[in-house]
Amino acid sequence: MSMKKIRMGMIGGGKGAFIGEVHRMAAALDGKIEFCCGALSADPDKAVTSGEELSLPADRVYSSYQEMILRESELPEDQRIHFISIVTPNFAHFEPAMMALEHGFHVVLEKPISFSLEEALLLRDKVDQTGRIICLTHTYSGYPMIKQARQLIADGKLGKVRKIMVEYPQGWLSTLLEKDSPLAAWRTDPEKAGQSGCMGDIGTHAAHLAEYVSGLKITKLCADLHVFVDGRRLEDDGNILLQFDNDARGVLSASQVAAGEENALKLRIYGEHAGIEWNQQEPNTLLVKWLNAPAQIYRAGQGYLADAAKSNVRLPAGHPEGYIEAFANIYRNFSVTLQHLLDGRETDTSMLDFPTVDDGVRGMKFIDTVLRSSRSDQKWTEF
Repeated sequence: MSMKKIRMGMIGGGKGAFIGEVHRMAAALDGKIEFCCGALSADPDKAVTSGEELSLPADRVYSSYQEMILRESELPEDQRIHFISIVTPNFAHFEPAMMALEHGFHVVLEKPISFSLEEALLLRDKVDQTGRIICLTHTYSGYPMIKQARQLIADGKLGKVRKIMVEYPQGWLSTLLEKDSPLAAWRTDPEKAGQSGCMGDIGTHAAHLAEYVSGLKITKLCADLHVFVDGRRLEDDGNILLQFDNDARGVLSASQVAAGEENALKLRIYGEHAGIEWNQQEPNTLLVKWLNAPAQIYRAGQGYLADAAKSNVRLPAGHPEGYIEAFANIYRNFSVTLQHLLDGRETDTSMLDFPTVDDGVRGMKFIDTVLRSSRSDQKWTEF
């Protein structure tokens, strides 16, 4: 018999954090997940204050992630959490995730999955050993029209894919913002963010989206990374040529110094017969452009959509759904899959898909390969 709700704990995401609140909203949207406990800051006082402000029970507000994992693992099965959402900066992903898996908890993890490729591979090994799930929050794959585009390509409607163009321009780091903003400070600090800035932060989203929608894998790339803002320690802009495993070609561009841009993620994929175009800032619309016929506009909520798209729509057509709903689709699909696992039931992965540890490993391989390519005089670097 199914339990009433899947129980969640959180590491990070306390007062002053940005993405933790987004995770909590997304997790709560469908009523399938209960937020039960937290170690919400590396600062013990802030951790306690944050827990109080979020109305967590006093005995389930923890001053460190180690304390939380150990004490939660000792609770009776009908009280302890099922999974832990880790929303810390990149350098603090691996150790809490590994400890959570070792103590029997499933994990939802911010991307990139870890600080290094070596850590990502260790997490994948631990997932294989324990049978636990890691869900990685590549949010943009949760949009219904992204799933519609993926299905059109999988059904062969575009013909063989020839060209993939994905761009993610932001402008928020056009100045040396890290002097005044904690969010900018850790994202541009190699000791906290890792060896890549822009590509690790948003380039991995673009690469994941290109592979997810096309169904193809990047096999080679040629990268050019650059730091535009004086005093910045990690790259804030990059352009990459791509080759895919069906011999398709692609271009990936990511920038955090595109002045005036917000989150202008855009994907275009062209096959023999048609192309698709999707823009994250207008996420409920998918444009399909045919070689010898008028273009079509697909809209979220319509009855003609593929089942995979329909299953990730909440509202009637014409009522906008956006980032929180896409984020919530990741959480919902993960939580229903986890419930099925706990109940011993099969999961329909075509309806309940979400990024996993394997996507995390590919993301770290992408960062690693991009950096090697950018530093090399060779044109192409094997992925």
